[in-house]
Amino acid sequence: MLDVRRLRLLRELAHRGTIAAVAEALSFSPSAVSQQLSVLEREAGLPLLERTGRRVRLTPAGQNLVRHADAVLDLLERADAELAEARGGLAGALRIGSFPTATRAIVPAALAELARRHPGLEPMVSETDPAAVAHALRAGDLDVALIHAYDFVPAPEEPGLATEPLYREAMYLATPTGPADPVDGVAPAGPGGAGQRALLRTHADAPWITATPGTLCYAMTVRACEDAGFMPRIRHQVDEFATVLALVAAGQGVAVVPQLGITGHADPAVALTRLVMERRTNVAFRSGAAAHPAVAAFGAALRAALPPELSVDPV
Repeated sequence: MLDVRRLRLLRELAHRGTIAAVAEALSFSPSAVSQQLSVLEREAGLPLLERTGRRVRLTPAGQNLVRHADAVLDLLERADAELAEARGGLAGALRIGSFPTATRAIVPAALAELARRHPGLEPMVSETDPAAVAHALRAGDLDVALIHAYDFVPAPEEPGLATEPLYREAMYLATPTGPADPVDGVAPAGPGGAGQRALLRTHADAPWITATPGTLCYAMTVRACEDAGFMPRIRHQVDEFATVLALVAAGQGVAVVPQLGITGHADPAVALTRLVMERRTNVAFRSGAAAHPAVAAFGAALRAALPPELSVDPV
């Protein structure tokens, strides 16, 4: 009989690529991971891994077993959801991942609503960049998370995970205000985003402020500029949008920021021009967990807490 815990290790290896990365993610030693995978090979009765130097690669049999592991783990999530429903009354820890703007603008009200409806739940929030959410969910470090995607940076398909749409928000170009500049504006219209490209090109020679490399927000700015026909000259790399806007106000560059990033901002030294592009936020969880009452309860609390100015996507 194949061991489910070892199947999970094999699936993580398929996604992470190295035994060291699996060990770090799951708080094991590399030797322990290697030993467990060797036991799994003996249980399977044929090689699952090909070792080349320090790296390993899944054999065709190993790849097939990963597909079965996805199905098995999905069924286990469904079983856990049914048991939680049968027990009645939600209690215990709910580990939540969220990115900073949502953590500030939406999550506190959602947690208050969750506490009102389900006082036995113990939500535990960790700020997690959306690029790291998939690994954290599969590893069991999170139960549910908020992730986002941009028009120029779509969310990749992640085996073993499922998502539900939550809301959409506008994107803005933030620039230092000149003597004759309006504080708020809209990018000129044009077919296929031509107006947005023309607007961004007017700042091709300006210094740019982006998020840190490796984040979706960084990729969004770079790809939007590439679509406009230039590479941004990046001066500052900052992940917190309030700080980004402060740098823009100080004349340190221009930036693209989401709607929640400008909430409460009223600095006349910053001009905000609405762009055509949008950011979309989804609720992510392990496949099979959509019916888990705690996951469903958090999703309902999020929807009840959404600011009215956001575009709400139906489930």
